[in-house]
Amino acid sequence: MHVCLHSASIHPSIHPRADTDSDAQEISLTFTCKHITHKSLSLARLSCLTSCCLLPPSSSSSSSSRNTGVWGESDQVAAGCFFFFFSSSSSLAMALLLLRMGVSVALLVAFFSSLIPSSEAYDPLDPNGNITIKWDVLQWTPDGYVAVVSLYNYQQYRHIQSPGWKLGWVWAKKEIIWAMNGGQATEQGDCSKFKSNIPHCCKKDPEIVDLLPGTPYNMQIANCCKGGVLNSWAQDPANAIASFQVSVGQAGTTNKTVRVPKNFTLKSPGPGYTCGSAKVVRPTKFFSQDGRRTTQAHMTWNVTCTYSQIVAQRSPTCCVSLSSFYNDTIVNCPTCSCGCQNNKPGSCVEGNSPYLASVVNTHNKDSLTPLVQCTSHMCPIRVHWHVKVNYKEYWRVKITLTNFNYRMNYSQWNLVTQHPSFDNLTTIFSFNYKSLNPYGVINDTAMLWGIKYYNDLLMTAGPDGNVQSELLFKKDPKSFTFEKGWAFPRRIYFNGDNCVMPPPDAYPWLPNASTRVMSSILLPFITIWTALTFLMVYA
Repeated sequence: MHVCLHSASIHPSIHPRADTDSDAQEISLTFTCKHITHKSLSLARLSCLTSCCLLPPSSSSSSSSRNTGVWGESDQVAAGCFFFFFSSSSSLAMALLLLRMGVSVALLVAFFSSLIPSSEAYDPLDPNGNITIKWDVLQWTPDGYVAVVSLYNYQQYRHIQSPGWKLGWVWAKKEIIWAMNGGQATEQGDCSKFKSNIPHCCKKDPEIVDLLPGTPYNMQIANCCKGGVLNSWAQDPANAIASFQVSVGQAGTTNKTVRVPKNFTLKSPGPGYTCGSAKVVRPTKFFSQDGRRTTQAHMTWNVTCTYSQIVAQRSPTCCVSLSSFYNDTIVNCPTCSCGCQNNKPGSCVEGNSPYLASVVNTHNKDSLTPLVQCTSHMCPIRVHWHVKVNYKEYWRVKITLTNFNYRMNYSQWNLVTQHPSFDNLTTIFSFNYKSLNPYGVINDTAMLWGIKYYNDLLMTAGPDGNVQSELLFKKDPKSFTFEKGWAFPRRIYFNGDNCVMPPPDAYPWLPNASTRVMSSILLPFITIWTALTFLMVYA
């Protein structure tokens, strides 16, 4: 998008009363247009605040401003920053009004700073979701220790599917890995200085992966060997934990000499997770099978990793289409929701192409980049919400998930949907259901996933690349309506990623709903009337 930065300068007006009335001033605006992407818009606003709005006016400019009604240079810059914020919100008139009223710049800084999100990784539907890495030192060795490292997926609906997680870190000193169970380092590194008893890994920054199912028992430990798959806490808590054992050498042998690793990274298997620093916590306690004896680790530290969809990929991965029984219009996914078709070969594959099979079979299946069917939205996943039937006391919805990705089967998929009527859900067919109410008051969010061995695997693009179910809701006389798109979801997540929704004014409306047309006709007249009123009052 193009955003115009307004630099304001105020000069004495040619009005006859300019020498006696300081309010009679002529404001001239110059515009400098810069290309600012949507992603960097908030950063641009913050930069503008810190670089110009906080500049103190010079004494000379302040005195001249008081005596002659002309602003100094720093005042002009601050005003330019001020106009930038309000013009980006289409409120230049309000900016002029507040300037004439002498609103403090400090108050504006505090106000707009509160509008900037503090973290891109925050998820309002799962505010406490994270993956916690727990490192328990269980035994000392002559030159180091033996530890069990566990990954706990405390996210309600976001999971890690095949090809699985990768955990990395940087050693604080010159540690090595003598041996491992339940996992392995992807690279051994340079171990040439060891003449015998070669270590498992000598890299300064090892990267660990899970072992595959079917690994020999003498190489396994509890919660290992799932191929890196880590299910979500709400969907499958028994398989939301992964562990491996590591024997560390050339390290400390006491609590005071051990150094905590740093720069932890978690890939799933691509980017998306950001890990904090390791923090030493109370040692973990372990209970015997009969529950009559308790042991504890010598030392424990935790690392918390949070997910951000912006870090994971630049473009969305799913979109939503809508339809209803009371309107023939089918609202498709917004055009270019996940990208646009281009002339670059291999960007997508036509579904009816005679060369489809050869392209899919010869394509690099190890790549994480989706190979999608050519569509207007170019998304790997489309979720369709259809308002199907209206009964006297109930209403029915059909949900269909379609996979347009020729490269990936989505195992253990899940769908999170937000709609106020989930508090009155009566029956759901062929899907599992769990209510998500992170704030404990409003029950408007549902998590849906497939039934094991029936439809828990969403196949690749093609005739079998879809799953569907129907939901039956009981009508609430206080809130139920088909007007103004109320029957459609507020937001939808697929596998934890937010899907692109159609704009609200495109939703299927009731045939007799004329509000939509009237609002579009009246909007220009309201805008012109407001502008004329402002000019008459403040001119």
